[in-house]
Amino acid sequence: MATHTTKMLIIGSGPAGLSAAIYGARAGMQPIVVQGLQPGGQLTITTDVENYPGFRDVIQGPWLMQEMQAQAEHVGTRMLWDTIVSVDLSGPPFRAIGDGGDIYEGDTLVIATGAQAKWLGAPGEQEFSGKGVSACATCDGFFYRGKKVLVIGGGNTAVEEALYLTNHSQDVTLIHRRDSLRAEKILQDRLFAHPNIKVLWNKAVERFVGESGLTGVELKDTVTGETMVEPADGAFVAIGHAPATELFKDKLELDSSGYIIVEPGTPKTAIPGVFACGDVMDHTYRQAVTAAGTGCMAALDAERFVAAREFAARG
Repeated sequence: MATHTTKMLIIGSGPAGLSAAIYGARAGMQPIVVQGLQPGGQLTITTDVENYPGFRDVIQGPWLMQEMQAQAEHVGTRMLWDTIVSVDLSGPPFRAIGDGGDIYEGDTLVIATGAQAKWLGAPGEQEFSGKGVSACATCDGFFYRGKKVLVIGGGNTAVEEALYLTNHSQDVTLIHRRDSLRAEKILQDRLFAHPNIKVLWNKAVERFVGESGLTGVELKDTVTGETMVEPADGAFVAIGHAPATELFKDKLELDSSGYIIVEPGTPKTAIPGVFACGDVMDHTYRQAVTAAGTGCMAALDAERFVAAREFAARG
């Protein structure tokens, strides 16, 4: 068991955490990144990435995260492979404990633990992930231009995804297991008024079907019990996201969905010196580029926090 100390401790190694590390290292903060269960974050399970600025050709998500990590290490970041099991935010220094007992202490703490899309758990869902099944229309909708797509869900996320997909497809079907939507009324009004969207009510997903790629979704009527296969080139599971904030319950202010609450327009939490960036605090955009942007903001604010404390200590 060892103790690791730094001016900037970063939990999470997706675009937000690694961007924070790059900026922090260049500012002489000697950051430590604790990588967690999924080093590289959600992009490591994303294949084609076409919307990250700077690359004219399609790139691979895992490759992009490898490059970000290499850049962070090149400018002086220490990458440590551990899973944090508890935190003490009464600092500074702020303290995190790894599952092997190692202690990590930081004059500042940057939380970049991310969020994960919720999945149905239906047969074929993971098998066809990236081959017709997705949980992000903004990320993958372009690949279904002119094709038939399904959106599964009944809340704001599902309606927003269905509306977004009409930018690419003239054949969008929303599938919901009940007979009414949970989404806000203004979104429902837009959905029902759109000529390229139809809704299948009282339908639950039994399984995703296909061979080398998705060809359809088997649905079961929740009223009659009858089953049918709805043909589709793409299916978007849109039942929400779950932020990785279990560590911070009762220690930081969370919203009703579990996202960390920050000062609007900043990554600052209610605790001075503790910052949150990326999908763990962003339930609206959830893109790699916005996560990277907030990671940059967190590092700049962390640097200012340390500089102010050092100045005050000298004074």
